[in-house]
Amino acid sequence: MKQLKVDIAVIGGGTAGLAAYRAAKAKNDSVVLIEGMQFGTTCARVGCMPSKLLIAASEAAHNAAHTSPFGVFVEGEIRIDGHKVMQRVRDERDRFVGFVIDAVEDIPAQDKLIGNATFISETQLQIGDHTLLEAQRVVIATGSRASYPAVWNELGDRLIINDDLFNWTDLPESIAVFGPGVIGLELGQSLHRLGVKVWMFGMGGQVGPFTDPQVMAYAQKTFSDEFYLDADAKVKNMVRKGAGVEITYLDKQQVEQVIEVEYVLAATGRRPNIDNLGLENIEIENDDRGVPIADPFTMQTSVPSIFIAGDASNQIPLLHEAADQGKIAGNNAAVYPNIRVGLRRSSIAAVFTDPQLAMVGLSHKQVSAKYTGCNCFETGTVSFEGQGRSRVILKNKGILNVYGEHGTGRFLGAEMIGPQAEHLAHLLAWAHQNRMTISQMLDMPFYHPVIEEGVRTALRDLNAKLRLGSEMLNECLECGPGC
Repeated sequence: MKQLKVDIAVIGGGTAGLAAYRAAKAKNDSVVLIEGMQFGTTCARVGCMPSKLLIAASEAAHNAAHTSPFGVFVEGEIRIDGHKVMQRVRDERDRFVGFVIDAVEDIPAQDKLIGNATFISETQLQIGDHTLLEAQRVVIATGSRASYPAVWNELGDRLIINDDLFNWTDLPESIAVFGPGVIGLELGQSLHRLGVKVWMFGMGGQVGPFTDPQVMAYAQKTFSDEFYLDADAKVKNMVRKGAGVEITYLDKQQVEQVIEVEYVLAATGRRPNIDNLGLENIEIENDDRGVPIADPFTMQTSVPSIFIAGDASNQIPLLHEAADQGKIAGNNAAVYPNIRVGLRRSSIAAVFTDPQLAMVGLSHKQVSAKYTGCNCFETGTVSFEGQGRSRVILKNKGILNVYGEHGTGRFLGAEMIGPQAEHLAHLLAWAHQNRMTISQMLDMPFYHPVIEEGVRTALRDLNAKLRLGSEMLNECLECGPGC
C-alpha cells in the first residue's frame, strides 16, 4: 500500500471541499484533495442549477397558458414536449458541471486522490485500498445525500430522488412527491406546470422552510389551490404495482383514496455523508445525528486538528454557506494552531417556486426563542395581494413578515412568500448584516412603482408597532397609488 505524508487533507471535492482546498493551498503547498466518487458539486449536478432549468421551463409553460387576464389570447393548445424539456435540462446541467470539472482539472495531479477516505486515527486516513495517508490537519467536506425510509427501496426503479429526475429523457404522466420542503415544492410545482399529474404528501403540517405560522399557512393554501397537497398526510399503504406504484391514503376529508403513479419522488430530506468515514475510530464530539459539532465561526471540531464544512456539517446546507465554511475551514487548517474567526454572513435562503419563498436573518422561531418571557419584539406585515406593482403584473400572491427589536428598533429577520422574494431577501439580508434599524431601512430610497414598496409597507407597520414611527394609514399619499 502506498504511503503519503501531507500537512492538510481535504475530504470531498464539492463546493465546500474545493473552497477549502483553494484556501489551504494559498497558504500551504502541502495539501491533498480526496474524492471518493465524482468531482463536482451537488449544486451543479443534482441541485440548484438543474432544478432551476426545470423551473424555467415550467414558468414558460405557465405564463403561456395564463395570458388571457391581460387581454392577450394564445390561439390553440399549449404543447409541452417532454423530450425537449429534459434535453435542455440535461444539456445545460452538463455544461455547468463541465465548468466545475475544468476547475478540478487545473488542480495538480499530485494534489488529487481518488478513493473513499476512512479515519484510522486523528492524523491517519486510509484511501480506498491503495493509500495510507498521514495528514497533520483534516477538513471533512463530504457533502450529503437523499434520505428516506429504507422500506421504500421495495419500490425499485419507481422510487427516485432528485438526482435521478435530472437524468430523465421524458416527462412522466404522474408522480407522488413525498416532502413539501424546498426540493419537493420546487420540483413538484414545476412538474405540475409541465403537465404531470402531481400528488404531494407531507408530515406534521410543515410546508417549505417556514417557522412563522402565518406565513406557512399562506404557503400551504397557495400551493394546495394549485395541486394536491396534504401537509399532514395519512398514507396507509404504498406498493409496487406493475410499472408503477399504488398508493392508498386518506384525503383531507378522511375518505380513503387509491391512486396509481408512475414514480414516487423522495424529497424527505438529506443526511450528511459522515457515516462511512470511520469517525468511530477517533474521539470526536457529535450531535444527536452523529454529525461532528463545529464552531460556526472557525469550523473547528472538538478534535483541534479536524475541521468540517458544507453539507457534511451540522449547519445550513446551502451552496453559499458551504463555500464560506470551506474557505474558513481550509484557511484555519493552513494556519493551525493560530486559527482565526472567519466571516459569517447573515442567513439568507430562497425557494424558487411561484410565489417564491424566502427567509432572512433570524427566523420567527429563533426570534421567539431569543425573547422568551418578554414582549421584546414585534412583527410588521404586508400582503402582496393589493400591492400596486404586484397587481399590475398579476403576481399578487404573498405575505411578508418582518421582525424588529423593541428599544433598539433593530431589524432581526423576515419570512416571506411572494413575488420576486429572491430579490427582496437580498435587500433585507444586506440590511441585517449591516445591523440596520427599521428607521434606517426606511431612510433608503424606494422607487415607484416597484414590488420593493411592499417591503417599505411592512417596515412602516413594524416601525409603528415598535412605537418608533407614526401609525399606518390606509392610504399613503407619498407612496403613490397601490403601494
